[in-house]
Amino acid sequence: MPRSAQDSERFVEREARIIRTTREIAEREGWPAVTVRRLAEEIGVSQPILYRHFPGGRDDIVGRVVMAGYAELATAMEVGGDGPGALPALIAAYLDFARAHPSTYEAMASARSGIAFASDDTPEVLRRGFELLTRAVGGVDARDRAVRAELLWSTLHGISQLAAHGRLDADLDGEREEAVASLFRRGASA
Repeated sequence: MPRSAQDSERFVEREARIIRTTREIAEREGWPAVTVRRLAEEIGVSQPILYRHFPGGRDDIVGRVVMAGYAELATAMEVGGDGPGALPALIAAYLDFARAHPSTYEAMASARSGIAFASDDTPEVLRRGFELLTRAVGGVDARDRAVRAELLWSTLHGISQLAAHGRLDADLDGEREEAVASLFRRGASA
């Protein structure tokens, strides 16, 4: 039997609440604290209700957090537009996102998931984020732009992870971001 519009709205709202609560717990206490039982308790529903929304349980929920994180990151990286300040703005936005949402970023970078990267099955939101990187770094042709974008992404990921574990001097963040932009501005002739 089809759901009523009201039931469908409640279903969507509950899913959003599950994702939001998952992120809140993870950001506050880390991913080990996120369990289906804990989520059910926090939200005030039974575990079977959570499984009705996410049949794969915690892995499905984390997968949705990952996709939402990539969507937010892409939106944040769009702030710079296409002008001369685009690359430094994108770099700052990426690193700011990783600093502001360390557990979400951790899941985006390392959670087990069925999300396909660099393939025909790559979700649109990931393609959008990669396209932003590609446009920002330029290059002589599509292959060169893809390599440069992967290198920028890898660099930003490394900086994010080192900073998250206290391995980098936070007082140097601005200079580090400008140095990365400078490296990728060179040879971006296209």
